[in-house]
Amino acid sequence: MRIQPVVPGTREELKEQEAQIMAQRGRISPLYQALLNSPPIAQGWEQMLSAVRNRSSLPDALKELVILRVAVLNNAPFEFEAHAPIALKAGVTQNAIDQLKAAPYDLNHQGLQAQAHCFSAEQLVALKLTDTMTKEITVPDALYAQVKQHFGDQQQVDLVATAAAYNMVSRFLEALQIGH
Repeated sequence: MRIQPVVPGTREELKEQEAQIMAQRGRISPLYQALLNSPPIAQGWEQMLSAVRNRSSLPDALKELVILRVAVLNNAPFEFEAHAPIALKAGVTQNAIDQLKAAPYDLNHQGLQAQAHCFSAEQLVALKLTDTMTKEITVPDALYAQVKQHFGDQQQVDLVATAAAYNMVSRFLEALQIGH
């Protein structure tokens, strides 16, 4: 890790914040130990990511597929390994997880399309959106029209926010080499 982690329980001024993280997460992971070097960022991060993970209108399996795909695309194995068991508990099959990890990125989504048997139509559209947001940034109107066919307004916001938030997570993890 490129930054000294804050060891839980060693800074009195972080006691309340650490308790909140424990309440939401059940532990203070290496990610949060790094974030606690900036208490305001850690607080905002916890609020945002808790909303994305715990208060989203998306089905848990779909949300976890998006998170895993972002981790694959950004070469963030720590995040992938953290979410694979959560995905399994949410009902994602091991085969789908393996295929998601193996599907290469390409602009035309042929890698994902080849694995379409593992995913519902809704999941496949969400994964195409995730790939495009992560690698191309700009989402073409034709793809977004497909998103609108499968998701209502709140789900669209939740889907885009999930992909965006986990791009932030994976990039933070990789820049600071957390979990390496």
